[in-house]
Amino acid sequence: MSDVATLVTVDPYVCGRTVHSADRSRLPSVLGGDLADVGLAPHLLALSALGEIRRHADGRSPGAGVFAEAARLFAEEVLDDEDPREYAARVSRATGLTAAAVAQAVEDLVTELAELPQTTAAELPSTGFGPGFDTRWVPRGRTFTAVMASNHPVPNVAWAQALFHGYSVLVRPGSRDPFTARRLMRALLAAGLPPEKVAYLPCSHRTGEFLLREADRGIVYGGDSAVRRWQGHESVAVRGPGRTKALLDADPDDAVVEHLAVSASFDGGTRCTNLSAVLTSRPVGEVADRLAERLGRLPSLPATDEQATLLVADRERAERIRRQVVALRAELTDHSARFDPGESVVELADGSFLLRPVVLSANRPDHPAVGTELPFPFVVVAPWSEADGVAPLRDSLVLNLLTDREDLVDAAVREPSVRKVTRGTVLPWTAVPGIPHDDNYTQFLLEPKGVVVRD
Repeated sequence: MSDVATLVTVDPYVCGRTVHSADRSRLPSVLGGDLADVGLAPHLLALSALGEIRRHADGRSPGAGVFAEAARLFAEEVLDDEDPREYAARVSRATGLTAAAVAQAVEDLVTELAELPQTTAAELPSTGFGPGFDTRWVPRGRTFTAVMASNHPVPNVAWAQALFHGYSVLVRPGSRDPFTARRLMRALLAAGLPPEKVAYLPCSHRTGEFLLREADRGIVYGGDSAVRRWQGHESVAVRGPGRTKALLDADPDDAVVEHLAVSASFDGGTRCTNLSAVLTSRPVGEVADRLAERLGRLPSLPATDEQATLLVADRERAERIRRQVVALRAELTDHSARFDPGESVVELADGSFLLRPVVLSANRPDHPAVGTELPFPFVVVAPWSEADGVAPLRDSLVLNLLTDREDLVDAAVREPSVRKVTRGTVLPWTAVPGIPHDDNYTQFLLEPKGVVVRD
């Protein structure tokens, strides 16, 4: 096995061939120095790749067997001289995710790939209407662009799902994680995916947006600016900040506090479904103190440690986040400082910078900071009363209701800006095939066509 500390060369890949790009960018390691030398696809290469992908696009699925085998290869095998341990170490050093978080991500990604047939069946209605009458679900186009983020490996299943349904796919990988999309593409090709079905294109945001506009369908991951830019585009699925919230309308016993802490801190707080706000009918200060005390017990360990749970970052990113926290602390009440008196950003011996959990409280439910999402365990606790209703709970990817109020549960389910509702101590990402993450993605990719046959 090669040394994962060696500078890795990453280049675009188009329809079966690697294309060296003269436009290079260095990917920093959270340990300092550079981890990868990344070739960025210029606009002309992206345009050429799009044309080549279009010429070969036929709308045919490679078959479920390809994805089952790709899942196995991704998790277990050496792919183009990269073994699973090298891949995991590179993702950890690039993103700051702990070794445990990357291992869990691989397990989740493999499971979701293997479950694509079940997910499809669960998300589509029955299509049989008697002898000679049927509905076929077919791709809404031929080409698909994925503009990925770097917060977590698992969302890469989204573009694999498009391939599963017959699209030909162009992937702009996350700028901090070019490795997951590259390894998943290698696994799919080794499993039998026709090479003309895919293109891997590290590139600028501008070029990625060009590919989104030109493809028949696409998905984009990003912050509020990406949401504003693409929301309302029927052909683009938008995945922005999750702003997962909890309504605590019960006394917070130890089990509830533990549930809230895990919801906020799992995978270092990097998931879009991690808890970022708690609205409560109980005394705000007491709830915030108990949550801050529990999160303050999480250890400051390097990402390679098996017991590590918190994200680390390189110096520049850590300083940027520290400034954001300082600004928020200036306008809210800080509860973490009482139980975790050190700095919110801790320099570790290995050269990385660890992001400690932060719990703040606001004095009203509509405070602008409620719902602020940062890439580590960061929670704002705010007051809620029955008179406030569902309004402060809006704009939530997941809304966790810890309440006995049946009318509130019904109102939350009916609220258009709440995408998923959980009740009780259910972790926000809990799901089975067919439970929507953010709308019905299968029906975004496919459309029904009637087929009538007369013998």
